[in-house]
Amino acid sequence: MKRDILVINCGSSSIKFSLFNYLDERFDLALCGQIEALGQNAQFTFKQLYQPFTGSVNLAPSSGHRAALQSLLHWLEPRLDAETQLTVGHRVVHGGSHYHRPTLINDKVLAELKDIIPLAPLHQPHNILAIETLAQLRPDLTQVACFDTAFHSTQDRITQQFAVPEEYYDQGLRSYGFHGLSYDYIATHIKQIDPQLATGKMVVAHLGNGASLCAIENGRSVDCTMSFSTLDGLVMGTRSGALDPGVILYLLQEKNMSPSEVSDLLYTKSGLLGLSNQSSDMRTLLDSDTPEAERAIAIYLRRLSREIAAMVSAMQGIDGLIFTGGVGENSAPIRQRVCDQLGWLGVTVDSAANSAAKELISSSTSSVKVYVLKANEEQVIAQNCVTMVT
Repeated sequence: MKRDILVINCGSSSIKFSLFNYLDERFDLALCGQIEALGQNAQFTFKQLYQPFTGSVNLAPSSGHRAALQSLLHWLEPRLDAETQLTVGHRVVHGGSHYHRPTLINDKVLAELKDIIPLAPLHQPHNILAIETLAQLRPDLTQVACFDTAFHSTQDRITQQFAVPEEYYDQGLRSYGFHGLSYDYIATHIKQIDPQLATGKMVVAHLGNGASLCAIENGRSVDCTMSFSTLDGLVMGTRSGALDPGVILYLLQEKNMSPSEVSDLLYTKSGLLGLSNQSSDMRTLLDSDTPEAERAIAIYLRRLSREIAAMVSAMQGIDGLIFTGGVGENSAPIRQRVCDQLGWLGVTVDSAANSAAKELISSSTSSVKVYVLKANEEQVIAQNCVTMVT
């Protein structure tokens, strides 16, 4: 049976979408696009398969999420086969301690996803907003939630539990891990290009504005640098990454900052932006000649190489290192510099292959295979949707 799968990734000021056609166990990406700057200067752009140009749709600059989703549905309708069933798959950042696999959305599920908003306050409300809006606009639509935390449900309790009183674990204070849809894709895709590595020990570096590492052994998540929240772990574009909890207490007690001020500081004013006082964009910092920019990059790399070593420790070895995400896929200098810092692990890179962003960039003498693979979370969501509705 032919199906159309609309994949939605709804953020605070943008909506990314992809439309997949599914027939005879084959997925084809028909079109993709995004609606950016919602509520300010909204812009709707799209790219159709096999067309070399990017198109646009007129949208009122002040359009919010509801108007944008309504416009998206209206624009899509003439591009869909009237006899083809449409299913919508949503990227949902947090599934809490209950949702470990894709889930058909109903009122009960939606209520439970709202209950865990405090665990992902910057992401979950927008994911839920898209689900509720589409349910209001098209009550007949089948909607599926696909969770960024689900891939990490294979981690054992020793990894998930924090060193606080036992009762808090049962209350949900535990490591969940994030970027799971990206890691799921990599763990599946690597089977096609390197079956031997797929059964071994890999560290996957999802490096973008948000960044994390995942230790994957035989296709299963063993550990992740993001834990209870998307704030933990690596230095990111605007997020601090791992921080001594005493710093939070100091800011609250001695600097008289409110919880919301601390949250704003650590989520939106820290990371590369805070360190450089210039930009959260790695490209801008690499092009800069200021000492602050270089120091920001050095701190970023120090944390990154240190945490890769921690992931190796969690698996007691490493066979492969995989870079993905915006920075991981596109920044040859960052890949080169972090691999240089990991030389003690036997990691060596072919500089020419790295500069050309080849898929395999490790040298012939490297004891660790190093790959650069493009993330494809949308395809994972589309595949999950088909699984749920067939």
